[in-house]
Amino acid sequence: MIEQYLGISTDYIVIGLAAVILILFILMIVALVKIGKLKKRYTSFMRGKNGKSLEETLIKKLNEIEELTEANASNERKIETMQKKLSFAFTKFGLVKYDALEELGGKLSYTLCMLNESNDGYIINVVHSREGCYNYTKEIIDGNSIVTLSGEEEEALEKALSSNK
Repeated sequence: MIEQYLGISTDYIVIGLAAVILILFILMIVALVKIGKLKKRYTSFMRGKNGKSLEETLIKKLNEIEELTEANASNERKIETMQKKLSFAFTKFGLVKYDALEELGGKLSYTLCMLNESNDGYIINVVHSREGCYNYTKEIIDGNSIVTLSGEEEEALEKALSSNK
């Protein structure tokens, strides 16, 4: 009767249904294997833990993250303060030793140039002679001096200007 109504042999219908059942059976086995793996992972994750202890662990970790965030913000503020202070610190130096008097020798006189990041600072010139030791200070603003510099002072200034490049 079905053969006449559909025009297809019942043998083909049975074979088709058997193929569908076989495919569904294979899909069910694959799903069961995946569920088994997921159950093993869940069991491993929850081993020795109940829901309450897991919640406590999560809360503890969230509190630690919050503390680390606050500490990081504090460190950033401290670094910013240090950078502001460092801009005024002497970070560039130039030193030139020389003989102020030809007959003394030993290069006991020297010129020291100290500059900050904006090339402001001082040149200290210490001259050693038979009568004593004399020192002179000249102010440097933006890498230049208002007062005329000696050759040794110019050399120390150039060394300082090129020291942090």
